[in-house]
Amino acid sequence: MNQDPILAYAELHTAPEPPLLAQLTRETHLQTLMPRMSSGHVQGRFLSLLSHLMRPRRVLEIGTFCGYATLCLAEGLPADGLLHTIEIDPEKEPRIRRYVAAAGITEQVRLHIGAALDVLPGLVDEEWDLVFIDADKRSNDAYFEAVIGQVRPGGLLIVDNVLWSGKVLPTHEVKSGDKDTPFVRAFNDKMAQDARVEPVFLPLRDGLLLLRKK
Repeated sequence: MNQDPILAYAELHTAPEPPLLAQLTRETHLQTLMPRMSSGHVQGRFLSLLSHLMRPRRVLEIGTFCGYATLCLAEGLPADGLLHTIEIDPEKEPRIRRYVAAAGITEQVRLHIGAALDVLPGLVDEEWDLVFIDADKRSNDAYFEAVIGQVRPGGLLIVDNVLWSGKVLPTHEVKSGDKDTPFVRAFNDKMAQDARVEPVFLPLRDGLLLLRKK
């Protein structure tokens, strides 16, 4: 679906996209207005790899969208592991639940419908091993501050879309109507200096910021 030659080459040399996820990708492109919001093949396999390496008992996802990353992150869960995922749009709930059921992980996934900052106070008893933040970009800092205290030492936070289509680069002139780019830039700059985490910025797809809690 993406004709970028570097991405095409990367896909050819990455573990195949599982059939259920390929089906979800096709359905997302056919039935949603912004299918590029889905993690996709290479990023999805990367999230799966991290989950398998960490074997997290508790995973938090902020921003479910179609559930693609949800399924990828759940692949590394141990038998007693749980993944909590938060989606603000109730219209997406049926598709998410359908694919979670098709993946056979209904008992390991807790879907919360609502604004993340309203849902998170109800999850204060959890200790997170792995957190994936992929919701509205203006709230990246608010989400980070809301959950960092519950992430275990050595735990991992992943923030998506930190390249923001290249708009974060200093050579990009922010237009007057662009309300998101300044927030993404400010968050990236803050994380580069935050003593609580060790950041690694990966230019994978639209940018992934990996933050290991010290």
